[in-house]
Amino acid sequence: MLQTRTAKLRIFPDADQAGLLRETMSAYTSACNYVADLICSEKVKADKYRVHDAGYRQIRFRFSLPSQMAQSVIRTVFASLKSLESNMRSHPEKFRKKNGKRKKIVPKFRYPQLDLVRGRDYSLLWNKEHTERVFSLNTLKGRIKVPFRSDAMDWAFADGAKMGTAKVVFRKGKFYLHIPVTVEVPDPPESSEITSVVGIDRGIRFLTVSYDGEKTSFVSGAEVKQKRAHYKKIRQSLQKKQTSSARRRIRAIGRRENRWMNDVNHCLSKTLVRDNPKGTLFVLEDLTGIRSATERVRVKDRYVQVSWPYYDLEQKLTYKAQMNGSIVIKVDPQYTSQACPVCGHREKNNRDHEKHVFRCRECGYITNDDRIGAMNLQKMGTEYLQKMKVS
Repeated sequence: MLQTRTAKLRIFPDADQAGLLRETMSAYTSACNYVADLICSEKVKADKYRVHDAGYRQIRFRFSLPSQMAQSVIRTVFASLKSLESNMRSHPEKFRKKNGKRKKIVPKFRYPQLDLVRGRDYSLLWNKEHTERVFSLNTLKGRIKVPFRSDAMDWAFADGAKMGTAKVVFRKGKFYLHIPVTVEVPDPPESSEITSVVGIDRGIRFLTVSYDGEKTSFVSGAEVKQKRAHYKKIRQSLQKKQTSSARRRIRAIGRRENRWMNDVNHCLSKTLVRDNPKGTLFVLEDLTGIRSATERVRVKDRYVQVSWPYYDLEQKLTYKAQMNGSIVIKVDPQYTSQACPVCGHREKNNRDHEKHVFRCRECGYITNDDRIGAMNLQKMGTEYLQKMKVS
């Protein structure tokens, strides 16, 4: 089974190479904005061939980009346009003006970037001494060879791994290569190969509560909730200023928060996979549409509820589980916090939110209310596994 992941490698150009890379990235970004304006001005229809005919020569001579990079510029713009259109279909409210009319979709490239095609714009070589591997990168003034650091990403260089189009990223004075790498991972386990079933309930008070039929593990969300509230307070303060510098600061804080939350989910998903054996069936609630379900959430809690990164954790857990020979499934979340895992009695009053206690009105079973969701998910996973074996 094939899986595509992104390897994030830091590269170490010298002073001259760094200046050349930044110059190339700036030219590439300007060319992307030129093509985006060409499409959105409606002078050219949003068709790759027509855009190529209308803008290719300008990209080459106006921005001094090599032929392959000029082609990449057009692909980058269309990929951004496709992503915006997808977001518009998913969240149409974000693309409407105050008068109800739809905003015009215009890709904007604010930060220097550079896309490099494997084999043409970049390649992996040995240095002159043949002591270490280096990346050979294409720039406005020819190729440069730069050393890199992989940091626990040796899987990207394993036999059979295939690298795709790389993106050069410049952040806080450091250069990185983000490369999608396709690697071989174990096939999903058959029902007979599954050794454990773990229910994982995601939430805010506890980031995850996992139950494997015997033990329960809680991961507190208090620190995460507190830090996100801190970021929100800073943004609210800056929004009141309504200055361009305040808006830049808001965007910078948003990116910082995203990077931090991304790292939290990476560590959390890694721990869940590491602490469970190969062949584990992880059971999650299907939270599709949770962002639009705000009518049942108090106004003061809506930001936390609808912006919590449930999906990101799900994605990271899924691919890490695949690498470990495990599998992730999603089930209907309805009544998982109200049903008794012992007798099956379902009632809203079984759960006391204020005291965080679950007490079954039928059989009297008592436990922590955050634990109930994980127990019911584990039970549903066990039933799912039994059906697989019968079929």
